[in-house]
Amino acid sequence: MKFFINVIVPLALADSFTYEVNENEFHYLKIGMRVAVPFGKSKVYTALVIQKHNNPPLTYEAKEIQEIIDSQPIVNEKQIAHWQWLAEYYMCSLGEVYRNAVPSALLLESETIVVYKPKNEVLISDLSDDEFLLYEAFQSQAVLKIEEIISILNKKNIFPIIQSLLQKEIIVLNEEMIETYKPKLIKYVRLHSDFDAPEKLKDLLEMLSRSEKQRTLVMKFFQMKTLDKKPIPVKTLLEEADVSNTVLKGLVTKDIFVEYTLAEDRVVFNEVENQEITLSDFQQIAFDQINESFEKFDVTLLKGITGSGKTEIYIRLIEQFLKQEKQVLYLLPEIALTTQLVQRLTKHFGNQVAVFHSKYSSNERVEVWHRVNQNSEKAKIVIGARSSVFLPFSNLGFIVVDEEHEPSFKQQDPAPRFHARDAAIVLAKMHDAKVLLGSATPSLESYYNAYQNKFGLVTLEKRFGNVKLPEIVLVDLKEKQKRKEMKGHFSIDLLDEINETLSRGEQVILFQNRRGYSPVLECLTCGHVPQCPSCDVSLTYHKYQEHLRCHYCGYTMAKPLKCHVCHSVDITTKGFGTEQIEIELKELFLNRNIARMDQDTMRGKYAFEKLIDSFKNLEIDILVGTQMLAKGLDFDNVTLVGILNADNALHFPDFRAHERAFQMFLQVAGRAGRKDKEGKVMMQTYNPYHNIIQQVTTNDYATMFKEQMYERLNFKYPPFYRLIRLQLKHVDYQKLKEGSFWLYNYLSNQLEMPVLGPEEPSINRIRNQYIRIILIKIPINVPLNKTKNDIRKSIKSFEAIGAYRSIKTIISVDFY
Repeated sequence: MKFFINVIVPLALADSFTYEVNENEFHYLKIGMRVAVPFGKSKVYTALVIQKHNNPPLTYEAKEIQEIIDSQPIVNEKQIAHWQWLAEYYMCSLGEVYRNAVPSALLLESETIVVYKPKNEVLISDLSDDEFLLYEAFQSQAVLKIEEIISILNKKNIFPIIQSLLQKEIIVLNEEMIETYKPKLIKYVRLHSDFDAPEKLKDLLEMLSRSEKQRTLVMKFFQMKTLDKKPIPVKTLLEEADVSNTVLKGLVTKDIFVEYTLAEDRVVFNEVENQEITLSDFQQIAFDQINESFEKFDVTLLKGITGSGKTEIYIRLIEQFLKQEKQVLYLLPEIALTTQLVQRLTKHFGNQVAVFHSKYSSNERVEVWHRVNQNSEKAKIVIGARSSVFLPFSNLGFIVVDEEHEPSFKQQDPAPRFHARDAAIVLAKMHDAKVLLGSATPSLESYYNAYQNKFGLVTLEKRFGNVKLPEIVLVDLKEKQKRKEMKGHFSIDLLDEINETLSRGEQVILFQNRRGYSPVLECLTCGHVPQCPSCDVSLTYHKYQEHLRCHYCGYTMAKPLKCHVCHSVDITTKGFGTEQIEIELKELFLNRNIARMDQDTMRGKYAFEKLIDSFKNLEIDILVGTQMLAKGLDFDNVTLVGILNADNALHFPDFRAHERAFQMFLQVAGRAGRKDKEGKVMMQTYNPYHNIIQQVTTNDYATMFKEQMYERLNFKYPPFYRLIRLQLKHVDYQKLKEGSFWLYNYLSNQLEMPVLGPEEPSINRIRNQYIRIILIKIPINVPLNKTKNDIRKSIKSFEAIGAYRSIKTIISVDFY
């Protein structure tokens, strides 16, 4: 009898692949273990076992695996089932889900190794200069990597030389698996067993009577051992004794000390005493209602206004599930939010908290992965961004999706283009767990689900400590400019409020949802605006670096001193971003500390932590930022929030623009007056009578919901219709145009539902690829799987046409 396994490889391939194993390997292997498999002519990939059976493949001969990597599964069967749902629902391959889900350090990479193995004696006279250099290198090292050969020859194009040496049978190529994860090893020291007994101490000190430093080190070791029975790290011992590593090496050589290493977690939160959470009367009512709701519904929506104390309720609920020995997942939309939340949760739960997001190194993420897989005490609560839904939970009991309305929960690239909120709800169903969606401004879809009794709904309409909601004041920029009551981009009213707030020792947050100094640099003589050569978008001017940058492909160029077209030196900026606001503030408030929070300043691993700690410790007076500021940050001393240009958010060509503007303004406003001091929000706008702006000033979510739902129903948008967006890309504009029309016509004939397009998006070329969009609107009562199958067949037919095969098609389900 033959034995086979089905595996998935981390490639965009829809199918699993069958490999042959021997009987011992078959019985040893478990679902969810990794194996190294040959794939294609010479590549080796880390594959994941998803099935064991005795059926040989019908269309090809099964290859044998190269090696088994794991001794225990790193992925469980519920997780694989969740991945299969993601691949099916979001119309991508299981391989793409696997590649995106698993930390890169667990995906061992195939690396080309060049081995010196001549069949016959090498004739030096037959070798070129470069070949001879390599030949000499092989005399001292029989195995070289490609990077090492590039370094030896000091040239990039080394493959013709390798090819020549292959033909002369001097070298062979191997593919080797390189494991990228390395555990963090800490060096410790202990006394040799010969001197372990207390009576031996006198003899030991006599031995070292001539070496004062070695004697000092031994005495310090005994002192530390007496105070603490834990293993003594080498680094700590040397620092305490104030001696060099050479002194320790001498004691190791004399067999007095023994060095050893232990693996240690990279991220550890200190144990603390459990701080009791006391809920207010309103919080307690909401807490009880959530528990009642969980008896009827698996998913409950908590609509609590900003500053109402939702986090305290989450902590009390987490306590309940931890008592049941369950794992908890706490999902956040932005890495910036994890800083404050980790501080709050570790104060309460200590080292039971683990963090998983992209700012952590690959090795740190692997350690969290293993802890969750082992159901470790150190990962009972996982705080993470959207990728944490992929973790190998085995005993999940509760998921919190905080700020559930945030569009950052939807992954745009690469596949799977999933929505973390929806993926979390499905994951919870597989584990029979409960989900709490929390937001002051819920997404229309979630609120509609609660309205339809699919989700439970609990509301919290009072701020913690009965603190009043901030007063929202509208500043009409048209009027202010007419009366010349503006200073730069600030109205005199806003500047007066900032001065008054700072004089009281309180802090200010200013919101402008555009980074950089200015989005446009324009020649006043001929009107030329520098454009990105690879994207159809103007370059944004960044004053600190004195360069222009494309925010889509990263292209940069130095700021021109004169116009590239007419050579005029009369160049000016149009529009403004956070950088320009920061510079203006530094000129207006000379003796104040001003900081900026946007994608440009938050690049380092600890950038968020440093900025948030500085602001919380009152080291910063005014904080300027983009939408990063709008998401759940909690600062006691902020009493004034300024929104510098409210109109930008209202005029995007997007059916969600008004919903998102309402959410963003209310979230930013919610940063003001969160404790004893009443807050104030100054909103600068050219259109103070716009419906959304008026609804923000009165915190009228219900009216906004009704108006937006009426429009969504009329124009066939979610939640009444599902959206699938097809994005087609190609470098040839004409070919893309023809191909997109062919696919549009084919889909229109196949599907009995609205198919829109093919349209050019507002930015129709990115990274030298032209873009066309086809939008499919699926009525809520039409079977989704059948429609998806029809779309897949249409795309296969499209890709089967030779002329259109090079056009890339990207599918986004539930497009955001």
